[in-house]
Amino acid sequence: MSEQQNIEYKQSWHDEYLKTIVGFANAQGGTIYIGKNDNGEIVGVEDHVKLLESLPNKIRDLIGILPQINRFEAAGMYYLEISTIPYSVAISLRGVYYVRAGSTTQELRGNALTEFLLRKSGKTWDDVIEPAANIEDIDTKSIKYFLQVAEETGRLLDTDGLTIPELLDKLRLTEDGKIKRAAIILFGKDPGRFYPNLAVKIGRFSNTNDDILYQEIVEGNLMSMVKSVPDILNKKFFTNKIQFEGFQRVEKGEYPIAALREMILNALVHRDYMGSTVQIRMYDNQFSIWNEGLLPQGLTLESLRHHHPSRPRNPIIADICFKAGYIDAWGRGTLKIINSCREAELPEPDIKEQHGGISVTLFKDKYTIENLQKIGLNERQIKAVLIIKEKGNISNSEYQNHNFITKATATRDLTEMVEKFKILVKSGKTGVGTVYTLKGS
Repeated sequence: MSEQQNIEYKQSWHDEYLKTIVGFANAQGGTIYIGKNDNGEIVGVEDHVKLLESLPNKIRDLIGILPQINRFEAAGMYYLEISTIPYSVAISLRGVYYVRAGSTTQELRGNALTEFLLRKSGKTWDDVIEPAANIEDIDTKSIKYFLQVAEETGRLLDTDGLTIPELLDKLRLTEDGKIKRAAIILFGKDPGRFYPNLAVKIGRFSNTNDDILYQEIVEGNLMSMVKSVPDILNKKFFTNKIQFEGFQRVEKGEYPIAALREMILNALVHRDYMGSTVQIRMYDNQFSIWNEGLLPQGLTLESLRHHHPSRPRNPIIADICFKAGYIDAWGRGTLKIINSCREAELPEPDIKEQHGGISVTLFKDKYTIENLQKIGLNERQIKAVLIIKEKGNISNSEYQNHNFITKATATRDLTEMVEKFKILVKSGKTGVGTVYTLKGS
C-alpha cells in the first residue's frame, strides 16, 4: 500500500516526523510505520527497543498527546506502528500547527491557520461577528431579491411578516443582534469597506498571460455578483450571449453553461474571503476561474472527480445560496463541470490547486496539441489534425507526402484515427482519393 492521507512510511526515526503526527492529529488521524520503505516493504529498524521507550515521552512532552505505539516482527525484522487519532482541539509542535493534506504534511499559516483554529473552536470564518457592522450596513434590496428567488425554490421556511432583523436572525446571520460576516458578504451595502478583496476581476487575454486586451472589475455583495458577473461576461467577453437566467437554465453556448454556472458559484461561495480577489481569465481557446482557498480537510483533487461529501468552507453563506437555489448540498458541483464538458465532447476540465487556491479551466477546442497528445496520437497524426483544422480535410496521399511515409503506414494511421480515437471521419473521394475531416466539423 502506498503512502496516502493517513499512512506514512519511514525507514528510521527522525524528530522531524513529529510534524507528521501533529498533521494526523489535526486531520483525520493516521499511522506512521518506522522500519518500512516508501513501498511499505519491511526493512527493519535497529533501535526499536530504545524508540519504544523514548517516543511516548517525547511525543507527550513536545506535542501533548499520547498516540498508540506498537512493535511488530516479520521475517526477523522489527518495525514500529505509531497510530494517532484525530483530535477535536488544535494540536501544535512548539507553537506551530501542521495538517495532513493528501500524502503530505503542511504547515498552516496566515488565513489557513486562522480558518483552522476557528473550525477547531466550533466556528467558521463566516460565523464570526463583524464588530464594525450594524443593521444599517445591510442592503434591503438584496434581501428582497433573495426572498424572491428563494420562494421559487421552496427551500426557505415561512418568513412572512418578519422584520429585517428578525429575518437575519432566522437565517443565522446575526448573534444577539450583532451582524455576522456572512450577512455582510451576502447582503452588505458596501462589503468592500469591511473586506477589500471581495471583487471579481475578469480579463480577456490573447495567447499569453502578459498580454491582456481588456478587463473589468465587478464589486458588490454576493447576491449582486451572482447577477452582475454573468451580465459582464455576456456583454463584453462571450462571443455568443449565454442565457444564465438566474443560473437555473442550461443552453448551449461557447462553453457548457452548467460548467460555467458551477465554476462561478463555487468561486463566489467557497472562496477564502480574506484572500485575493476571484480572477476570471478568458483566452481564445480557454476559460478559467481561480479563487483563493485550498480544499477542505479530507478532500483531494481526485475525490472531486467522484461522488464526495459537501464540506463548504463558509457553511452559512453556502446555506443561504442553497436556499436561493444557486447550489445544492451534495458536493456535485465539480461533477457537473466534468460531466457537462464530456457531454459537449470537450476536453476534460483542468482542476488543480494553484497559488494557494483552486483553479478550474475549460477548453473550447478538443483538438489542441496538448489534448491530442493526452489521448495518444503520434506526431504524424497530430500534424494531420492541425492541417485539417487549417484547410478542412486531408487525403491519404497528402498524409504520405507531409510525413514522408508509405501508403500502408498512412492508411494504418488514418484508420486508427477513425476507428480507435474516433476523431476523423471519411468524407468521400476526390481526385486525390479518400479524404478525411474532423468529426463534428
